[in-house]
Amino acid sequence: MLILGGGIAGIAAAMELCARGVAVTLVESRDRLGGRASSFFDAKSGRWLDNCQHVTLGCCDAYLDLCERLGVSHLIRWDDEQYWVEEGGRVSILRPAALPAPLHGLPAFLRAKFLNWGEKVRISAALAQLGTLRKQEHETQTFSQLLDDMGQEAGERRKFWDPIIISACNLAPERVSALPAIQVFQDAFLAGAKASRIGILTVPLGQIYDKARTTILECGGRVVLGESVAHYDANTAVLASGHTLGANGVIVALPFEKAVLFADDAIKRTDDRFRAMADMTHSPILGVHLFFDRPVLAIPHAVLVGADTQWLFRKDAEGRVLHAVISAADDWMGLDQDDIVRRVLRDLLARFPDAGDAELVLARPVKERRATFAYEPGFEALRPDAMSEAGGGPILAGDYTRTGWPATMEGAARSGFAAAAAALKKLGR
Repeated sequence: MLILGGGIAGIAAAMELCARGVAVTLVESRDRLGGRASSFFDAKSGRWLDNCQHVTLGCCDAYLDLCERLGVSHLIRWDDEQYWVEEGGRVSILRPAALPAPLHGLPAFLRAKFLNWGEKVRISAALAQLGTLRKQEHETQTFSQLLDDMGQEAGERRKFWDPIIISACNLAPERVSALPAIQVFQDAFLAGAKASRIGILTVPLGQIYDKARTTILECGGRVVLGESVAHYDANTAVLASGHTLGANGVIVALPFEKAVLFADDAIKRTDDRFRAMADMTHSPILGVHLFFDRPVLAIPHAVLVGADTQWLFRKDAEGRVLHAVISAADDWMGLDQDDIVRRVLRDLLARFPDAGDAELVLARPVKERRATFAYEPGFEALRPDAMSEAGGGPILAGDYTRTGWPATMEGAARSGFAAAAAALKKLGR
């Protein structure tokens, strides 16, 4: 089986097929596996840096299964607490109580200082409604419109709903479909203490995929790195180098725009999945690596209440190295490095005033213009199944496929496992 693309979707498909005794050839255009959830070596800092900070949650069963198969589960640090930091430095800690879901988060929520009593009452009422909604019925409206229906006002939107939804869905509530936003709360926020735990890899992301390569080789397969795909059909792929690879089936685990671009013209004419995929769009993310001469962040992470920078993550034990994340970063893509760093430092210093004594030694912004698909109203109808209705053609894998999840590592892992199941069906296994 030929797998085009060595991101999480391609890796998950390869691991499952290898476990079922199917030899695969995995082709990846970069010199390392991982795709968008990977790392690069930064010569200025002398470190391997993640493209952007990726997190998992306790409810991400498929991705955690993949981590177990890769033997890296022990490298995940789990945070049960969330630290919400206001301008001026006041910190509210949201931690689960020993209560059944969805009441587990209520005590800490009621004690949170960044919300006033009226905001808490309105948010609580909305959360109770979200827990009972049929998310599919709200796919064609934005989450902002749903918040209007639930009587949410500007204060709670800016301080509570925006940080959660922008970070989870990589779109502002005014743009994102209500379907994935509802899912975020139903599957994580309201589902219990274990489901909402935040998991962060303690090593650069690029280091966790080595076992995938070893596994593929051990089951008689190949890993081809540094080779781009130029064209493919249901059973072959032509690489940019001119080499042609053939197999008894092709799993396309490329980003959706490349899956459409490189597909054989006959496939694009006859396979309805590709016509729908051509209408998909992206949403960008900006990650900023910050290196200081002294510790500036004593807590593992911080949600910056009311800031353009949504999250800060501590990347070392002392708190000298931070990673700032700006999701739905359309307004940041045209900024140069100095402007980006200036805006991030403004948000940081407004909430951690003591950091003003520290000297910024190095800053490394990383723009991901095509970080995720844009899950706007109507997007769900564009999402393709792994296999075409006729059962022929290439098999598709990627978080944009019909996984039931937003653009996440969990969605990518689910799509890879689904693609492997489709491949096994095609092989008669």
